Amino acid sequence: FHSHRNINQDVSLTVPPAQLAAMRKHAVRAMPGSDWQPLEITPGLPPERADVVIVGGGVVGWSVAYWLKRKERIRDGVRVLVVEKDPTYSQASTVLSVGGIRQQFSLPENIHLSLASAEFLRSINEHLGVLNEDPVDLQFNHSGYLFIASEKGAGIMEENYRTQRYAGAKVTLLSPAQVKEKFPWLNTEGVALASYGLENEGWFDPWSLLNALRRKAISMGVYQCFGEVTGFRYSTHSMPTDDSHQMSFKRIRYVNVRMPNSLEYQPVECAIVVNAAGAHSGKVADLAGIGSGPKDTLAAVPVPVEPRKRYVYVLHCPDGPGLDTPFLIDYSGVYCRREGLGGNYIAGLSPEEEEEPDTRDLEVDYNFFQDRIWPLLAHRVPAFECTKVASAWAGYYDYNTFDQNCILGLHPLVNNMYFATGFSGHGLQQSPAAGRALAELILDGGFRTLDLSALGFERIFHQEPVLERSIV
Repeated sequence: FHSHRNINQDVSLTVPPAQLAAMRKHAVRAMPGSDWQPLEITPGLPPERADVVIVGGGVVGWSVAYWLKRKERIRDGVRVLVVEKDPTYSQASTVLSVGGIRQQFSLPENIHLSLASAEFLRSINEHLGVLNEDPVDLQFNHSGYLFIASEKGAGIMEENYRTQRYAGAKVTLLSPAQVKEKFPWLNTEGVALASYGLENEGWFDPWSLLNALRRKAISMGVYQCFGEVTGFRYSTHSMPTDDSHQMSFKRIRYVNVRMPNSLEYQPVECAIVVNAAGAHSGKVADLAGIGSGPKDTLAAVPVPVEPRKRYVYVLHCPDGPGLDTPFLIDYSGVYCRREGLGGNYIAGLSPEEEEEPDTRDLEVDYNFFQDRIWPLLAHRVPAFECTKVASAWAGYYDYNTFDQNCILGLHPLVNNMYFATGFSGHGLQQSPAAGRALAELILDGGFRTLDLSALGFERIFHQEPVLERSIV
Protein backbone atom coordinates (compact mmCIF):
# COMPACT_ATOMS: atom_id res chain seq x y z
CA PHE A 1 0.00 0.00 0.00
CA HIS A 2 1.49 3.31 -1.06
CA SER A 3 0.47 6.85 -0.24
CA HIS A 4 0.41 9.25 -3.19
CA ARG A 5 1.98 12.03 -1.14
CA ASN A 6 4.83 13.86 -2.86
CA ILE A 7 7.37 14.23 -0.04
CA ASN A 8 9.20 16.99 -1.93
CA GLN A 9 6.09 19.15 -2.17
CA ASP A 10 5.23 21.51 0.67
CA VAL A 11 1.45 21.65 0.45
CA SER A 12 -0.14 24.39 2.55
CA LEU A 13 -3.87 24.13 3.19
CA THR A 14 -4.05 27.45 4.96
CA VAL A 15 -6.57 29.91 3.55
CA PRO A 16 -5.03 33.41 3.19
CA PRO A 17 -5.72 35.63 6.22
CA ALA A 18 -7.38 38.27 4.04
CA GLN A 19 -9.87 35.68 2.78
CA LEU A 20 -10.67 34.50 6.31
CA ALA A 21 -11.19 38.11 7.43
CA ALA A 22 -13.52 38.75 4.51
CA MET A 23 -15.52 35.60 5.31
CA ARG A 24 -15.93 36.64 8.95
CA LYS A 25 -17.03 40.13 7.92
CA HIS A 26 -19.55 38.66 5.51
CA ALA A 27 -20.91 36.32 8.18
CA VAL A 28 -21.49 39.10 10.70
CA ARG A 29 -23.18 41.28 8.09
CA ALA A 30 -25.40 38.59 6.59
CA MET A 31 -26.19 36.55 9.68
CA PRO A 32 -26.36 38.95 12.63
CA GLY A 33 -27.58 36.32 15.09
CA SER A 34 -24.87 33.77 14.37
CA ASP A 35 -21.45 33.02 15.82
CA TRP A 36 -20.37 31.56 12.48
CA GLN A 37 -16.75 31.90 11.51
CA PRO A 38 -14.46 29.85 9.25
CA LEU A 39 -12.42 27.15 10.91
CA GLU A 40 -8.70 27.51 11.23
CA ILE A 41 -7.32 24.77 9.03
CA THR A 42 -4.77 22.19 10.10
CA PRO A 43 -2.74 20.84 7.16
CA GLY A 44 -2.42 17.10 6.80
CA LEU A 45 -3.41 14.04 4.86
CA PRO A 46 -6.15 11.70 6.06
CA PRO A 47 -5.20 8.40 7.68
CA GLU A 48 -4.47 5.56 5.29
CA ARG A 49 -7.14 3.36 6.85
CA ALA A 50 -10.50 3.91 8.54
CA ASP A 51 -13.42 1.70 9.44
CA VAL A 52 -15.94 4.34 8.37
CA VAL A 53 -15.32 7.22 5.95
CA ILE A 54 -18.01 9.90 6.15
CA VAL A 55 -18.18 12.03 3.00
CA GLY A 56 -19.44 15.45 4.10
CA GLY A 57 -18.56 17.42 7.20
CA GLY A 58 -21.86 19.22 7.63
CA VAL A 59 -24.11 18.78 10.61
CA VAL A 60 -25.45 15.40 9.39
CA GLY A 61 -21.98 13.97 8.77
CA TRP A 62 -20.67 15.06 12.15
CA SER A 63 -23.80 13.74 13.86
CA VAL A 64 -23.20 10.30 12.33
CA ALA A 65 -19.56 10.48 13.46
CA TYR A 66 -20.56 11.43 17.02
CA TRP A 67 -23.10 8.63 17.34
CA LEU A 68 -20.71 6.02 15.91
CA LYS A 69 -18.21 6.90 18.63
CA ARG A 70 -20.94 7.12 21.26
CA LYS A 71 -22.12 3.62 20.41
CA GLU A 72 -18.71 1.93 20.05
CA ARG A 73 -18.35 -0.81 22.62
CA ILE A 74 -14.65 -0.32 23.32
CA ARG A 75 -12.56 2.85 23.21
CA ASP A 76 -11.23 3.45 19.67
CA GLY A 77 -13.14 0.39 18.52
CA VAL A 78 -14.44 2.26 15.44
CA ARG A 79 -11.99 4.35 13.43
CA VAL A 80 -14.03 7.17 11.86
CA LEU A 81 -12.88 9.76 9.30
CA VAL A 82 -14.95 12.80 8.24
CA VAL A 83 -13.98 14.35 4.90
CA GLU A 84 -15.15 17.90 4.12
CA LYS A 85 -14.25 19.62 0.86
CA ASP A 86 -15.05 23.22 1.91
CA PRO A 87 -12.51 24.21 4.58
CA THR A 88 -14.12 27.61 5.23
CA TYR A 89 -17.68 26.21 5.32
CA SER A 90 -18.56 29.30 3.30
CA GLN A 91 -20.94 27.31 1.07
CA ALA A 92 -22.06 24.74 3.63
CA SER A 93 -25.81 24.21 3.78
CA THR A 94 -25.66 23.90 7.57
CA VAL A 95 -24.16 27.33 8.13
CA LEU A 96 -26.39 29.02 5.54
CA SER A 97 -29.69 27.61 6.81
CA VAL A 98 -32.26 29.62 8.78
CA GLY A 99 -31.91 27.36 11.82
CA GLY A 100 -35.51 26.30 12.36
CA ILE A 101 -36.80 23.23 14.17
CA ARG A 102 -40.42 22.07 14.17
CA GLN A 103 -42.56 19.00 14.65
CA GLN A 104 -45.38 20.23 12.44
CA PHE A 105 -45.08 17.66 9.66
CA SER A 106 -47.58 15.24 8.17
CA LEU A 107 -45.32 12.16 8.11
CA PRO A 108 -44.85 10.34 11.43
CA GLU A 109 -41.20 9.66 10.51
CA ASN A 110 -40.47 13.38 10.16
CA ILE A 111 -42.31 14.20 13.38
CA HIS A 112 -40.38 11.55 15.32
CA LEU A 113 -37.05 12.63 13.83
CA SER A 114 -37.62 16.23 14.92
CA LEU A 115 -39.02 15.29 18.33
CA ALA A 116 -35.99 13.14 19.07
CA SER A 117 -33.67 15.87 17.83
CA ALA A 118 -35.42 18.46 20.02
CA GLU A 119 -34.88 16.21 23.02
CA PHE A 120 -31.18 15.99 22.10
CA LEU A 121 -30.93 19.77 21.83
CA ARG A 122 -32.63 20.30 25.20
CA SER A 123 -29.91 18.30 26.92
CA ILE A 124 -27.14 19.16 24.49
CA ASN A 125 -24.38 19.61 27.06
CA GLU A 126 -25.04 16.11 28.41
CA HIS A 127 -24.25 14.87 24.89
CA LEU A 128 -21.76 17.35 23.49
CA GLY A 129 -20.12 18.92 26.52
CA VAL A 130 -16.33 18.61 26.45
CA LEU A 131 -14.27 18.60 29.65
CA ASN A 132 -12.55 21.95 30.32
CA GLU A 133 -14.33 23.56 27.36
CA ASP A 134 -17.09 26.19 27.43
CA PRO A 135 -20.62 24.74 27.50
CA VAL A 136 -22.57 24.66 24.25
CA ASP A 137 -24.95 27.58 23.75
CA LEU A 138 -27.26 27.09 20.77
CA GLN A 139 -28.98 30.47 21.27
CA PHE A 140 -32.26 28.56 21.07
CA ASN A 141 -35.33 30.73 20.69
CA HIS A 142 -38.45 28.83 21.73
CA SER A 143 -41.00 31.02 19.93
CA GLY A 144 -42.63 28.14 18.04
CA TYR A 145 -43.88 27.81 14.48
CA LEU A 146 -47.19 29.33 13.40
CA PHE A 147 -48.65 27.73 10.28
CA ILE A 148 -51.53 29.56 8.65
CA ALA A 149 -54.11 27.76 6.49
CA SER A 150 -56.72 29.06 4.07
CA GLU A 151 -60.15 27.50 3.77
CA LYS A 152 -58.72 25.16 1.14
CA GLY A 153 -55.93 23.91 3.42
CA ALA A 154 -57.78 23.81 6.75
CA GLY A 155 -58.83 20.16 6.39
CA ILE A 156 -55.26 19.02 5.75
CA MET A 157 -54.06 21.08 8.72
CA GLU A 158 -56.57 19.32 10.98
CA GLU A 159 -55.42 15.90 9.73
CA ASN A 160 -51.78 16.88 10.27
CA TYR A 161 -52.64 18.12 13.77
CA ARG A 162 -54.12 14.75 14.72
CA THR A 163 -51.03 12.94 13.37
CA GLN A 164 -48.72 15.31 15.26
CA ARG A 165 -50.59 14.97 18.55
CA TYR A 166 -50.67 11.18 18.24
CA ALA A 167 -46.89 11.20 17.71
CA GLY A 168 -46.41 13.24 20.89
CA ALA A 169 -45.93 16.77 19.52
CA LYS A 170 -47.30 19.64 21.61
CA VAL A 171 -49.33 21.54 19.01
CA THR A 172 -52.56 23.51 19.22
CA LEU A 173 -55.06 24.74 16.64
CA LEU A 174 -56.14 28.38 16.68
CA SER A 175 -59.17 30.05 15.14
CA PRO A 176 -58.66 33.35 13.25
CA ALA A 177 -59.98 35.23 16.30
CA GLN A 178 -57.51 33.42 18.58
CA VAL A 179 -54.68 34.17 16.18
CA LYS A 180 -55.60 37.86 16.17
CA GLU A 181 -55.80 37.96 19.96
CA LYS A 182 -52.40 36.29 20.41
CA PHE A 183 -50.65 38.06 17.52
CA PRO A 184 -52.48 41.38 16.96
CA TRP A 185 -49.89 42.51 14.40
CA LEU A 186 -50.97 39.76 12.00
CA ASN A 187 -53.60 40.30 9.29
CA THR A 188 -56.03 37.37 9.48
CA GLU A 189 -57.75 38.06 6.15
CA GLY A 190 -58.17 34.75 4.33
CA VAL A 191 -57.12 32.75 7.40
CA ALA A 192 -59.38 29.81 8.22
CA LEU A 193 -57.20 28.02 10.75
CA ALA A 194 -53.72 28.14 12.28
CA SER A 195 -51.46 25.56 13.92
CA TYR A 196 -49.05 26.67 16.63
CA GLY A 197 -46.19 24.72 18.23
CA LEU A 198 -46.18 25.01 22.02
CA GLU A 199 -42.92 23.17 22.79
CA ASN A 200 -39.63 22.21 21.12
CA GLU A 201 -40.14 24.54 18.17
CA GLY A 202 -38.30 27.68 17.19
CA TRP A 203 -34.82 28.37 15.88
CA PHE A 204 -31.18 28.23 16.93
CA ASP A 205 -27.71 29.02 15.61
CA PRO A 206 -26.69 26.33 13.09
CA TRP A 207 -22.96 27.02 13.42
CA SER A 208 -23.10 26.37 17.17
CA LEU A 209 -24.58 22.89 16.64
CA LEU A 210 -22.17 22.02 13.83
CA ASN A 211 -19.14 23.14 15.81
CA ALA A 212 -20.34 21.40 18.99
CA LEU A 213 -20.82 18.08 17.18
CA ARG A 214 -17.45 18.45 15.49
CA ARG A 215 -15.63 19.41 18.70
CA LYS A 216 -17.15 16.53 20.65
CA ALA A 217 -16.57 13.95 17.91
CA ILE A 218 -12.92 14.95 17.57
CA SER A 219 -12.50 14.73 21.35
CA MET A 220 -13.83 11.16 21.09
CA GLY A 221 -11.21 10.22 18.50
CA VAL A 222 -12.83 11.03 15.14
CA TYR A 223 -10.38 12.08 12.43
CA GLN A 224 -11.19 15.03 10.20
CA CYS A 225 -9.73 15.87 6.82
CA PHE A 226 -10.28 18.82 4.51
CA GLY A 227 -10.27 17.45 0.99
CA GLU A 228 -12.52 16.32 -1.84
CA VAL A 229 -13.59 12.76 -2.52
CA THR A 230 -12.80 12.29 -6.21
CA GLY A 231 -13.43 8.59 -6.66
CA PHE A 232 -13.75 5.10 -5.23
CA ARG A 233 -11.96 1.85 -5.86
CA TYR A 234 -14.32 -1.07 -5.48
CA SER A 235 -14.66 -4.76 -6.15
CA THR A 236 -17.58 -6.22 -8.10
CA HIS A 237 -19.25 -9.59 -8.13
CA SER A 238 -22.27 -10.75 -10.14
CA MET A 239 -25.17 -13.04 -9.40
CA PRO A 240 -27.72 -14.50 -11.83
CA THR A 241 -31.32 -13.34 -11.46
CA ASP A 242 -34.54 -15.25 -12.04
CA ASP A 243 -34.86 -13.82 -15.57
CA SER A 244 -31.39 -15.10 -16.60
CA HIS A 245 -29.76 -11.70 -16.26
CA GLN A 246 -26.79 -10.80 -14.13
CA MET A 247 -26.98 -8.44 -11.16
CA SER A 248 -23.73 -6.77 -10.09
CA PHE A 249 -22.91 -5.92 -6.50
CA LYS A 250 -20.12 -3.55 -5.52
CA ARG A 251 -18.07 -3.12 -2.39
CA ILE A 252 -15.96 0.00 -1.93
CA ARG A 253 -12.38 -0.74 -0.86
CA TYR A 254 -10.73 2.69 -1.07
CA VAL A 255 -11.90 6.29 -1.02
CA ASN A 256 -9.68 8.68 -2.97
CA VAL A 257 -9.33 12.03 -1.18
CA ARG A 258 -7.75 14.93 -3.06
CA MET A 259 -6.22 17.67 -0.94
CA PRO A 260 -7.30 21.32 -1.36
CA ASN A 261 -5.43 23.41 -3.95
CA SER A 262 -3.37 20.40 -4.93
CA LEU A 263 -3.18 17.45 -7.31
CA GLU A 264 -2.06 15.29 -4.41
CA TYR A 265 -4.48 12.65 -3.21
CA GLN A 266 -4.61 9.92 -0.60
CA PRO A 267 -6.44 6.60 -0.98
CA VAL A 268 -8.12 5.67 2.29
CA GLU A 269 -8.81 1.99 2.82
CA CYS A 270 -12.19 1.51 4.49
CA ALA A 271 -14.94 -0.92 5.41
CA ILE A 272 -17.92 1.46 5.17
CA VAL A 273 -18.69 4.75 3.40
CA VAL A 274 -21.39 7.17 4.57
CA ASN A 275 -22.63 9.52 1.88
CA ALA A 276 -23.60 12.64 3.83
CA ALA A 277 -22.44 15.07 1.16
CA GLY A 278 -25.67 17.06 1.22
CA ALA A 279 -26.43 18.87 -2.02
CA HIS A 280 -23.48 17.09 -3.68
CA SER A 281 -24.39 13.57 -2.54
CA GLY A 282 -25.84 12.67 -5.93
CA LYS A 283 -22.46 13.41 -7.54
CA VAL A 284 -20.67 11.37 -4.88
CA ALA A 285 -22.99 8.45 -5.65
CA ASP A 286 -22.14 8.83 -9.35
CA LEU A 287 -18.49 8.23 -8.48
CA ALA A 288 -19.47 4.75 -7.27
CA GLY A 289 -21.29 4.04 -10.54
CA ILE A 290 -24.74 4.35 -8.98
CA GLY A 291 -27.27 5.10 -11.71
CA SER A 292 -25.09 4.05 -14.63
CA GLY A 293 -26.32 0.46 -15.01
CA PRO A 294 -28.51 -1.10 -17.73
CA LYS A 295 -31.82 0.62 -18.41
CA ASP A 296 -34.84 -0.46 -16.33
CA THR A 297 -32.67 -2.12 -13.69
CA LEU A 298 -31.94 -1.13 -10.11
CA ALA A 299 -28.40 -0.25 -11.18
CA ALA A 300 -29.81 2.45 -13.49
CA VAL A 301 -31.55 4.33 -10.69
CA PRO A 302 -29.56 7.44 -9.70
CA VAL A 303 -29.62 9.08 -6.29
CA PRO A 304 -32.21 11.82 -6.90
CA VAL A 305 -30.48 14.52 -4.84
CA GLU A 306 -29.31 17.79 -6.34
CA PRO A 307 -28.54 21.31 -5.14
CA ARG A 308 -31.38 23.82 -5.09
CA LYS A 309 -30.57 27.42 -4.30
CA ARG A 310 -32.67 29.26 -1.72
CA TYR A 311 -32.49 32.96 -0.89
CA VAL A 312 -32.70 34.28 2.67
CA TYR A 313 -33.29 38.00 3.23
CA VAL A 314 -32.49 39.91 6.41
CA LEU A 315 -35.02 42.72 6.88
CA HIS A 316 -34.70 45.73 9.14
CA CYS A 317 -38.03 46.88 10.54
CA PRO A 318 -37.85 48.78 13.88
CA ASP A 319 -41.66 48.77 14.14
CA GLY A 320 -41.95 45.07 13.33
CA PRO A 321 -43.94 42.44 15.22
CA GLY A 322 -41.59 42.32 18.22
CA LEU A 323 -40.19 39.71 20.59
CA ASP A 324 -43.21 37.37 20.48
CA THR A 325 -42.79 36.74 16.74
CA PRO A 326 -43.03 33.01 15.98
CA PHE A 327 -41.58 31.33 12.91
CA LEU A 328 -44.47 32.30 10.65
CA ILE A 329 -45.36 30.11 7.66
CA ASP A 330 -48.08 31.64 5.49
CA TYR A 331 -50.19 29.49 3.18
CA SER A 332 -48.66 31.43 0.28
CA GLY A 333 -45.32 29.80 1.14
CA VAL A 334 -43.72 32.97 2.48
CA TYR A 335 -42.00 32.61 5.85
CA CYS A 336 -40.45 35.01 8.33
CA ARG A 337 -39.01 35.00 11.82
CA ARG A 338 -37.26 37.39 14.16
CA GLU A 339 -33.46 37.57 13.99
CA GLY A 340 -31.82 38.88 17.13
CA LEU A 341 -33.10 41.79 19.19
CA GLY A 342 -32.31 44.75 16.95
CA GLY A 343 -35.44 44.96 14.81
CA ASN A 344 -34.15 42.44 12.26
CA TYR A 345 -36.19 39.68 10.65
CA ILE A 346 -35.48 36.85 8.24
CA ALA A 347 -37.80 36.09 5.33
CA GLY A 348 -37.88 33.77 2.33
CA LEU A 349 -39.95 31.78 -0.12
CA SER A 350 -39.23 28.59 -2.07
CA PRO A 351 -39.52 29.33 -5.80
CA GLU A 352 -41.83 27.50 -8.15
CA GLU A 353 -40.28 24.66 -10.15
CA GLU A 354 -40.15 26.73 -13.32
CA GLU A 355 -38.34 29.61 -11.58
CA GLU A 356 -35.62 27.63 -9.81
CA PRO A 357 -32.47 29.80 -9.77
CA ASP A 358 -29.10 28.88 -11.25
CA THR A 359 -27.08 26.80 -8.76
CA ARG A 360 -23.65 27.55 -10.22
CA ASP A 361 -23.13 30.32 -7.68
CA LEU A 362 -24.60 31.70 -4.45
CA GLU A 363 -25.47 35.14 -5.80
CA VAL A 364 -28.71 36.63 -4.45
CA ASP A 365 -31.55 37.91 -6.63
CA TYR A 366 -32.91 40.96 -4.78
CA ASN A 367 -35.72 41.34 -7.31
CA PHE A 368 -37.10 38.01 -6.08
CA PHE A 369 -37.78 39.67 -2.72
CA GLN A 370 -39.35 42.80 -4.24
CA ASP A 371 -41.49 40.96 -6.76
CA ARG A 372 -42.42 37.70 -5.05
CA ILE A 373 -41.94 37.97 -1.29
CA TRP A 374 -42.56 41.53 -0.19
CA PRO A 375 -46.18 41.86 -1.47
CA LEU A 376 -47.24 38.63 0.27
CA LEU A 377 -45.31 39.40 3.44
CA ALA A 378 -46.61 42.96 3.75
CA HIS A 379 -50.17 41.71 3.24
CA ARG A 380 -49.87 39.19 6.07
CA VAL A 381 -47.84 41.46 8.40
CA PRO A 382 -48.71 45.09 7.62
CA ALA A 383 -45.73 46.35 9.63
CA PHE A 384 -43.50 45.03 6.83
CA GLU A 385 -44.91 47.56 4.40
CA CYS A 386 -42.14 49.82 5.76
CA THR A 387 -39.17 47.50 5.74
CA LYS A 388 -35.90 47.38 3.86
CA VAL A 389 -33.53 44.55 3.01
CA ALA A 390 -30.45 44.96 5.20
CA SER A 391 -28.58 41.99 3.72
CA ALA A 392 -29.16 38.59 2.19
CA TRP A 393 -27.52 35.29 1.46
CA ALA A 394 -28.17 32.12 -0.50
CA GLY A 395 -27.66 28.50 0.48
CA TYR A 396 -28.22 25.05 -0.96
CA TYR A 397 -30.91 22.53 -0.14
CA ASP A 398 -29.92 18.88 -0.62
CA TYR A 399 -33.11 18.55 -2.60
CA ASN A 400 -34.60 15.10 -3.11
CA THR A 401 -36.37 15.50 -6.44
CA PHE A 402 -38.26 12.23 -5.89
CA ASP A 403 -40.27 13.06 -2.76
CA GLN A 404 -38.40 15.80 -0.83
CA ASN A 405 -37.66 13.50 2.10
CA CYS A 406 -34.39 12.13 3.37
CA ILE A 407 -32.76 8.94 2.11
CA LEU A 408 -31.50 7.05 5.13
CA GLY A 409 -29.93 3.64 4.79
CA LEU A 410 -27.81 1.23 2.77
CA HIS A 411 -27.70 1.17 -1.01
CA PRO A 412 -29.00 -2.18 -2.26
CA LEU A 413 -26.20 -2.69 -4.83
CA VAL A 414 -23.22 -0.93 -3.23
CA ASN A 415 -23.32 -2.97 -0.09
CA ASN A 416 -21.14 -0.77 2.09
CA MET A 417 -22.36 2.71 1.10
CA TYR A 418 -24.90 4.20 3.50
CA PHE A 419 -26.88 7.35 2.76
CA ALA A 420 -27.93 10.22 4.99
CA THR A 421 -29.02 12.83 2.50
CA GLY A 422 -31.91 14.44 0.61
CA PHE A 423 -33.39 16.19 3.64
CA SER A 424 -34.62 19.02 1.39
CA GLY A 425 -34.27 21.69 4.03
CA HIS A 426 -34.85 19.57 7.16
CA GLY A 427 -31.30 18.30 7.66
CA LEU A 428 -30.25 20.69 10.41
CA GLN A 429 -33.26 20.07 12.62
CA GLN A 430 -33.28 16.31 12.08
CA SER A 431 -29.52 15.72 12.19
CA PRO A 432 -29.18 14.52 15.81
CA ALA A 433 -31.79 11.78 15.39
CA ALA A 434 -30.78 10.92 11.81
CA GLY A 435 -27.15 10.49 12.89
CA ARG A 436 -28.20 8.16 15.69
CA ALA A 437 -30.42 6.15 13.32
CA LEU A 438 -27.63 5.63 10.80
CA ALA A 439 -25.16 4.65 13.54
CA GLU A 440 -27.69 2.03 14.65
CA LEU A 441 -27.94 0.67 11.11
CA ILE A 442 -24.15 0.42 10.85
CA LEU A 443 -23.31 -0.95 14.30
CA ASP A 444 -26.52 -2.75 15.30
CA GLY A 445 -27.65 -3.93 11.88
CA GLY A 446 -31.04 -2.21 12.06
CA PHE A 447 -33.02 0.70 13.44
CA ARG A 448 -33.39 0.47 17.21
CA THR A 449 -34.76 3.77 18.51
CA LEU A 450 -36.98 4.92 15.62
CA ASP A 451 -38.33 2.82 12.76
CA LEU A 452 -37.26 4.81 9.70
CA SER A 453 -37.31 1.93 7.23
CA ALA A 454 -39.81 3.81 5.03
CA LEU A 455 -37.03 6.32 4.25
CA GLY A 456 -34.70 3.77 2.63
CA PHE A 457 -33.44 3.75 -0.97
CA GLU A 458 -35.78 0.95 -2.05
CA ARG A 459 -38.75 3.33 -2.26
CA ILE A 460 -37.04 5.17 -5.10
CA PHE A 461 -36.54 2.06 -7.24
CA HIS A 462 -40.11 0.88 -6.57
CA GLN A 463 -41.45 4.38 -7.36
CA GLU A 464 -43.22 4.61 -4.02
CA PRO A 465 -42.71 8.21 -2.84
CA VAL A 466 -43.10 9.07 0.82
CA LEU A 467 -44.69 12.49 0.47
CA GLU A 468 -44.80 15.25 3.05
CA ARG A 469 -47.72 17.67 2.96
CA SER A 470 -45.99 20.29 5.12
CA ILE A 471 -43.08 21.24 2.84
CA VAL A 472 -41.55 24.65 3.49
